[in-house]
Amino acid sequence: MSNDNAFIFDTHAHYDDVVFQSSLDTLIPEMEKAGVKKIITCGCNLKSSMNAIKLAEKYDIIYAAVGIHPGNIDDGEELLEIEKLLNHEKCVAVGEIGLDYYWRQDNKNKQIEIFKKQLELANKYNLPVLVHDRDAHADTLEILKKFKPKGVVHAFSGSVEMARELLKIGLYLGVGGVLTFKNARNLPAVVLDTPLERLLLETDAPYLSPVPFRGKENRSDLIHLVAEKMAEIKGISKNEVLKTTFQNAENLFKK
Repeated sequence: MSNDNAFIFDTHAHYDDVVFQSSLDTLIPEMEKAGVKKIITCGCNLKSSMNAIKLAEKYDIIYAAVGIHPGNIDDGEELLEIEKLLNHEKCVAVGEIGLDYYWRQDNKNKQIEIFKKQLELANKYNLPVLVHDRDAHADTLEILKKFKPKGVVHAFSGSVEMARELLKIGLYLGVGGVLTFKNARNLPAVVLDTPLERLLLETDAPYLSPVPFRGKENRSDLIHLVAEKMAEIKGISKNEVLKTTFQNAENLFKK
């Protein structure tokens, strides 16, 4: 990728995923050559959070986020161990945390309880959060308004109106491969309406690859395709998108 010194900061990935187990030593240098400078790999429970820390220790360009994903809230008792990881020098956020009513609705109260506890941890340690919100917009917004954390709503899928409410709190919106999908629904309108200074680029690797790689393994250097689409929507250059979102991420995560 030729990007004239415009680099990539992937603010949300899962490089502890089994699909990367044997390829990271080769993949990381390839992505660095393509302009990837910084990556946050996210934990979803204690085991993957510890793996995120290990990856951050091994690779200079990787930083870690630790937390319990709403799909793993039965692991809520692991929060004491999760908290210990927050002091690591390469831990930059609490995440991936939040609410997911798409897969399960029978445990909403438990999801909300664990989400709130992790928001309290983030505020206690002055760390940003990486928020997962799937089919839980109303509850997510209400809770975020109460706790007012620093952070980003990952893979934002809400309305323009919800986006504006999140911006009032001071949060960023995470945008990835979905922006390139024909069925992206509200996201192009949200991107158009939201100041570039409040957007972050992400992959969710190995998931949600942008077109024309949809359905294949995602990786951080494919963010340039998302940046191209964002630039098209906003009527600006891809370089401006990459440079501004990179600075946004550095401002939020202090790295």
